[in-house]
Amino acid sequence: MPTTKPLPIEFDELLAAEFDYIAQTAVQANEDRARVSSFYLIAVGSLLAAMFGTQFFDPNFFTQTVNLMFSGLFILLTLLGTSTIMQLARLRAAWYESMLAMNQLKDYMMSENKSLVKAFRWKTNTLPPKYKTSSVSYYQAVEVALISGLMFGAAAFFIQQAFSPAGLFHWMISALMGSLTVYLQLLIYRRTIK
Repeated sequence: MPTTKPLPIEFDELLAAEFDYIAQTAVQANEDRARVSSFYLIAVGSLLAAMFGTQFFDPNFFTQTVNLMFSGLFILLTLLGTSTIMQLARLRAAWYESMLAMNQLKDYMMSENKSLVKAFRWKTNTLPPKYKTSSVSYYQAVEVALISGLMFGAAAFFIQQAFSPAGLFHWMISALMGSLTVYLQLLIYRRTIK
C-alpha cells in the first residue's frame, strides 16, 4: 500500500499563521494586564468598603486586637500589590517578546521583498523599549504602587496605634513607610521587567 505524503504547507501561509499567533499573544498580554490591575483595585475597594461598613467611626471600636487585625489586612493588601506589580512587569515583558518575534518575521519578509520596507512603521530597530515610563503598563504599575503604598502606610499607622495613641510622629512614620513602599515597588517593577 503506497504511503501518501502530506501536502507541503505554503510558505506564505506558515508565515501568516505564525504572525497571527504572535499577534494573539500580544493581545492576550494586554488583556491580562487590565485584568490583573482591576483585580487589585477591586480587592482594595472591597476591604475599604467593608471597613467603612463597620463601626469604623466608633472610638471604642479600635481595640489593640482590631488595630493589629487592620494592620495585618493592610500588609496583606501591600503584598498583593507587590504581586500585581510583578505580574504587570512580566506581562509587559511578554508583550515585548511578542513584538520582537513579530518584528523578526517582518524583518525576514522585508529582506525577501524590499518593497515591504516602507509598509511597516515598527521594525526591530524602532521598537519602543521594554521599560518605558510613558507606557500604559508603567502607568498601571504606578497606580498599583501608589495604592499599595497607601495600604502599607495604613498598616504602619494601625500597628503604631495598637501600642500607643496616634500622634504627629505616627503620621510622619506612616507617610514615610508608604512613600518608601511606592519607591520600592516601582524599583521591583523596573527590575522584574528587565
